[in-house]
Amino acid sequence: MFGSRFSETPPVVKNLILINIVMFVATWAMRNFGVELNQILGLHFIKSEQFSPYQIVTHMFMHGGITHIFFNMFALWMFGRILESVWGPKRFFIYYFVSGFGAVFLHTLVNYFHYLSLKNSLPLENFQYVVENGYELWQQGKIFSHSKMQELNEIMLTPTVGASGAVFGVLLAFGMLFPNTELMLLFPPIPIKAKWFVIIYGGIELWLGLTQPGSNIAHFAHLGGMLFGFILIKYWGKKRSNFY
Repeated sequence: MFGSRFSETPPVVKNLILINIVMFVATWAMRNFGVELNQILGLHFIKSEQFSPYQIVTHMFMHGGITHIFFNMFALWMFGRILESVWGPKRFFIYYFVSGFGAVFLHTLVNYFHYLSLKNSLPLENFQYVVENGYELWQQGKIFSHSKMQELNEIMLTPTVGASGAVFGVLLAFGMLFPNTELMLLFPPIPIKAKWFVIIYGGIELWLGLTQPGSNIAHFAHLGGMLFGFILIKYWGKKRSNFY
């Protein structure tokens, strides 16, 4: 049943899902040979020596675990195929990657301000020690006992992976184009209109981003995907009333 429905999925959504699955399997396979693709293709902080421009694109096809990729791809299939059917492949393709790049922008901007805050609060010699020696210590499995030095090292060395920023943009678009469509939540199992689901979800992400700045979940990337998706939809001049 699902196989036949997937075969009917529009081309951009279908190929995005397939590429993500291929890269997930490749990540698992290469790990057996001592190669960590998430470290190579994940998005590193712009000031890190591990940063490369291609990571701005490649990180969107990498995931940290089976749960991570499952929920991202399920949401992409659930909502993205409807948007692509309405917009067409070209417009959906543009929207998806604009949302993804918007997620990168806001996530990097927030991290950069955090980086500057840590730089200004640490003695210069401590800051330079982290920058010069943090990667070697991390490879040895060591962490800094000083909390701010550890935070700085995590910013410099932890890659961001996942399609979540772009997927949150897709979710935002569905809520704007089909605001009164009822969705059935899993937890709790109650119906909710798409517009309220998006507003509540966005509010939760903002609250978590502000209250849990050290979280391993990139909340501001999710918000960046939603923000830039919103801007693009407004730029295209779409009217909500056309999609009730």
